[in-house]
Formats: sequence, structure tokens, C-alpha cells
Amino acid sequence: MPATIYDVARAVGVSASTVSRALSVPDMVSAATRERVRQAVADLGYRPNRAARGLITGRTGNIGLLVTDLTNPFFPGVVKGVQAGASAADLSVLLMESDEDPGAETGLVRALREQVDGIVLCAPRMSEADLRSVAADTPLVLLNRRARGVPSVTIDNLESSRLVTAHLRELGHRRVAYLVGPRTSWSNRERLRGLRIGASAAGLDLVELRSAAPTFGAGVDAGELVLASGVTAVIAYNDLIALGLLNRFRALGVAVPADVSVVGCDDIAFAGMVSPSLTTLAQPKESLGRAGVDLLLRVLDGTAPVRGTVTSRLIIRQSTGPCRPGA
Repeated sequence: MPATIYDVARAVGVSASTVSRALSVPDMVSAATRERVRQAVADLGYRPNRAARGLITGRTGNIGLLVTDLTNPFFPGVVKGVQAGASAADLSVLLMESDEDPGAETGLVRALREQVDGIVLCAPRMSEADLRSVAADTPLVLLNRRARGVPSVTIDNLESSRLVTAHLRELGHRRVAYLVGPRTSWSNRERLRGLRIGASAAGLDLVELRSAAPTFGAGVDAGELVLASGVTAVIAYNDLIALGLLNRFRALGVAVPADVSVVGCDDIAFAGMVSPSLTTLAQPKESLGRAGVDLLLRVLDGTAPVRGTVTSRLIIRQSTGPCRPGA
């Protein structure tokens, strides 16, 4: 039979309520008693009952995770990181998806908050005013998004953009395009800002082209638009768009990278499987998720900093090469 709280109490020589306090509100018992309880819990393999513990602490033992699109291969890595961080803290994760709908996000947050202690919002599309509104009555952390006064973990888009523009400049490119992501995406706006700065510093002419959505199909549809712009290299908002471009260029007989170089962002699993393999910015997806959980725990304890950052790496593969002669 599994060990009970009464088994732990008998082993330590204290009451079951003292064991409960030692596990749930440890500051209410002496350090010596806490250590004896900890040792007995380890020796007996006791697992506290989460529901009973919640009656004492007022916490559910759950956290929420809201993502914009589970079909996007970027998000499973983040989910894995959140799950790992939550498991290490003995928490369960409730996952929801907004399907890229800013209007649905507020309702989903309000539905989740009744079942969880706090929420991790990954790349939310809602307005900053709406974010601040839900953050006022819900402990939450943002991933890949910033809003004034709301704790967040973001990727260093300025450094990422510098890496990409410097790489293309070293290859001799002078005129490059950026296939812009969703208008409601904070990371898209930051990436565009970083590319403008990086292109200026590298002496590149940056052409901004619109794509319909952060999808493979949008990349396919943008193929002719990229070619008509006269660029020798193109940076896509994400790998899905970049993979769509590679597909369309192959159908049109455009050689990559001999005719045009292609760069993606995220380093999803497929990026290294296609031919030519995709040069991309590797986003630390699992690290981002773990950092989000760590920050949320600090929010719940009242010790959270406002911001944290993680960094990307440029993975150079076959889809980028020297600028074609005479371009």
C-alpha cells in the first residue's frame, strides 16, 4: 500500500497536521522538524495528495498554457519545455489553443484561470491593453511577447537579426527581402525592427514583402512576389514560410541558393530534412518554455523580475550561398 501522511507522522513522531504544515507551509514548523519530515517522506516514498494540499495552500497544482496554433511545429518544443519545467515543480499543465484568433484569447484566459494557479501565454495576439487587463486579475507570464508591466521571456530579436544580415552580407548579397509575418505578431514587429537595423549596419537594401499567414501555403504563394522584387536573398518570418518558398522555387526551376538564398526562423525539425536543407535561426523553444514556468513560479511567490531573454543561434545549411554573379 502507498505510504500515507499518518505513516510519515508516526515515523517522525509528530502529528499528521504537523507533517502537512511541513510540506505545505514549511515556515510554520522548525527547521529540524522540516528536515525529519523530508527524510521520512523520502524513505517511505510518500506522495502528498494534491487535492488535500490544495485545501491548505489555496493552490490547484495546475498551470495553464495557451498557444496560438498547435499545428505550427514551433509550439510543440515550447510545450515540451513547459511540461518539463512544470513536472520538476510537481505541477500539471492544462493546454489550450486560440487558433490565431486574438478575440478568443481573452475568453480562454478567463476560462483557464478558474482551474489553474497561473498561466503561460505563448506569443499571444491580443492587444497590449487586453493583456494588461487579464494580467490585472490573473497571474501570468508572456513568452515571445512583451507588454508593459507584465512579466515576460522573449528571444533577443535584435541579435538574431544581426546574425542573419551579417551572414548574407558576407556572402555578397546587397538586396534582400523579408517576408513579413502576421500583423498581430509582436515577434514579427521586433524581427522587422531588428532586420531594418541590421540591414542598415550591413549596407543591405531591405525589401519588405507581405505574406498572408505564417504557413507553408503562404510561402508557396509568395514565390513569384519574391522573384519579382529582384532580390538575391530572402528571409522568411518562420520556417514554414521558408519551406513553402523552397517548394515553389523548385516548381519554377529556380535554383537555391545559386539563384536566390533562403533563410528561415525557428529551426523546426523539417528544416534539416529538406533539400536543400534550410539555413535558419534556431529558436531555443524548450528553454523558452522552461524559463516561462520558472518565471511564473516566481510570479506566484511574489519575486518575479519583469523580463528575461533567451538567445538564438544561426544554423547555416545549404539554402544560403554566395550572391549570383552580376546581381
